Amino acid sequence: MNIRPLLVLSIFATATLLAETPKIPRKSIAQKTNLLFEDNMDGTTRDAKWHRVVDTFTWENNMLKGTQTRVEDTPSKDGKTIVKAHAAVYGLELPTQDSVVETKIKFDGCTMIDVEFDDRKYTGSHYGHLCRARVHLDKVVIMDEREGSQNEVLKAMLPDPAKKAEAAKAIAAHTATFPLARKLEPGKIYSLTVETVGEAMRVTIDDKPVAYFKSPGIGHATKSKIELGVAGQSGWFDDIKVWNATPAK
Repeated sequence: MNIRPLLVLSIFATATLLAETPKIPRKSIAQKTNLLFEDNMDGTTRDAKWHRVVDTFTWENNMLKGTQTRVEDTPSKDGKTIVKAHAAVYGLELPTQDSVVETKIKFDGCTMIDVEFDDRKYTGSHYGHLCRARVHLDKVVIMDEREGSQNEVLKAMLPDPAKKAEAAKAIAAHTATFPLARKLEPGKIYSLTVETVGEAMRVTIDDKPVAYFKSPGIGHATKSKIELGVAGQSGWFDDIKVWNATPAK
């Protein structure tokens, strides 16, 4: 049996169901259980769970500073490939399923700061990307990348003029954008919380709910990595905590 057409049909059927952005729950969707990880960024020693993904990140002033250096596509040193533009990314090897991630963030010239979940063993999406919450100064975007922008079936369809519109529609259906009622201020520290429970993700900034989205990729059973990203110059993280979680009662 050729499962590829069935997979595409499944993706499009799911996209139809996700066409309407849901309301943001006022109350938490997650109940914290055991604390998995904590780092207040102080001192000079780093937990072994931290690792570089895409430079450049540095530890400065008892905080983690990200600065995007790959700002445009450029030829590789051997001239045989293209090094793609990419946000700066720092990672945690920390398996989770349902979780609560809390951290402090500060915009310092950057345009985006995000918290991402990946599973490097999953081959259905590029580099095992699953889902993420992207914070901009004026909006928050929740992305199901497993079923959307990083889905390998959809990515393969995009270069085909006959399939490009279909693929783009499916990708868009797995992304939800929420304008902020009040823009964030560069240089100000904010508390960011990202909850993932089942197929739902909820985001709060300074304890105010700002985004919520439900999509299959968010419910991926094993999120093996948590990654912090920064696009532009520069963004800061501090005081990160990660809990396992269960659905809130």
